[in-house]
Amino acid sequence: MSALPQRRDRPAEGIAGLLASLAIFASLIGVAYRPGRLIPAALLLALLATAIGGRHSRLASLAILVGGVCFVVGMAIAVITNHPLY
Repeated sequence: MSALPQRRDRPAEGIAGLLASLAIFASLIGVAYRPGRLIPAALLLALLATAIGGRHSRLASLAILVGGVCFVVGMAIAVITNHPLY
């Protein structure tokens, strides 16, 4: 009998995917609400998800990219429309 060994995912990989998804969501909400308060926290979540790594590493990289773009756009919108930054 020959069987291929099954690759078991670590529980931390699932947490990394959840953190990356939460970071993307918080970044998008931060564009409309308070970019100086929400988006830096979202970027920290995205960096934590990237540090954990695993099978969701591309999602974590996307979360960092989305967070950076949302920070620039959110701050620009807040300044142009005279809304509070934080």
